[in-house]
Amino acid sequence: MKNKQWLVLATRNPGKTREIWDLLKDFPVEIKNLDDFGPIPDVEEDGATFDDNAFKKASFTAKVLGLPALADDSGLEVEALEGAPGVRSARYAGPSATDQENNDKLLKEMKGKASRRAAFMCVISIAVPSGVALTYEARCEGLIAEAPAGDNGFGYDPVFFYPPMNRTFAQLSAEEKNQVSHRGKALAEMKEEFDKVLIWIRQRL
Repeated sequence: MKNKQWLVLATRNPGKTREIWDLLKDFPVEIKNLDDFGPIPDVEEDGATFDDNAFKKASFTAKVLGLPALADDSGLEVEALEGAPGVRSARYAGPSATDQENNDKLLKEMKGKASRRAAFMCVISIAVPSGVALTYEARCEGLIAEAPAGDNGFGYDPVFFYPPMNRTFAQLSAEEKNQVSHRGKALAEMKEEFDKVLIWIRQRL
């Protein structure tokens, strides 16, 4: 264990934690998330872009805990809603909205819309306590379903229909989703370079 590098995920979301752990489990890295530490202040996600929010969460967590931190900011951009819910995806139906409440609001807003085109966006930021960070980003194109389908995943997965697989993200297995999703693509790009990422981290600690 002493040869492993700690990496804190700046989230308490078990779905995100599981996805990232699955992708990095073969590397000499010990994955933690915020639930593994005492209470720390919440970061206000008030950035104008996914990049702003990802960097803010990663750098704040790294500075507070004195450990390298990884944060992602992800969201859904819907063409017919002029890019909404966008950076407010997690809070679309209100500050403490549940996934179902967000999905219900989205489907209500989409009633009668001719275009169902949408894209999931993901920006990943890896920061060290000194404040510098690495960034990875990706997107996944799809459609907003007429009704939720599937029990897997989290967030907007039940209403995000992925045409190449003819299913919603919530109907895909975790392995299938990781191969094609916005977060999966961004993490795959990071994973390809992760040996270099670990060197980069160690040089800056």
